[in-house]
Amino acid sequence: MSLIELFILAVGLSMDAFAVSVCKGLSLGKIKPKHMCIAGAWFGGFQALMPLMGYFLGSFFADKITKYSHWIAFILLVIIGANMVREAFGEEERLDANMNPASMFLLAIATSIDALAVGVTFAFLQVNIIYAVIFIGCVTFVCSAAGVKIGSVFGEKYKSKAEICGGIILILIGIKILFDGLGIL
Repeated sequence: MSLIELFILAVGLSMDAFAVSVCKGLSLGKIKPKHMCIAGAWFGGFQALMPLMGYFLGSFFADKITKYSHWIAFILLVIIGANMVREAFGEEERLDANMNPASMFLLAIATSIDALAVGVTFAFLQVNIIYAVIFIGCVTFVCSAAGVKIGSVFGEKYKSKAEICGGIILILIGIKILFDGLGIL
């Protein structure tokens, strides 16, 4: 996986966290730099942790199904991406300004479940997992911190657009992996 592909994947994965951060910024009203750092640390940390967990889970059975890995990666990424797009058109999530550890923990898990599945695909694709999770965590940190600021400035106007964009990016990456695996690209 190239650096550009990893960056695009990291941005796609971070869109759920970005959207939630926008809502946090909206509900906080006047924000402080610590709010941006709190959101960035929670979401970035979990976006790094979950692919690592998925990678180790996938490593246990990757050698048994390697010849189908491109199909598995494609299916997982399309499902994750389609779900993100579907959620963008669904009922608005109700979030509050609470940034206590219990609230942030639950939100961080909820926004990083898709990263767990991506971690499984990393095992099949033999990605350098340490590099990938650090990169994904850093990109998500920046996107989440920016999301809090953007939310406080622009409100909910861009929340669904961010989820749609992230979902489309994941679907396109899945298609590219499938085409690579089939020898089309």
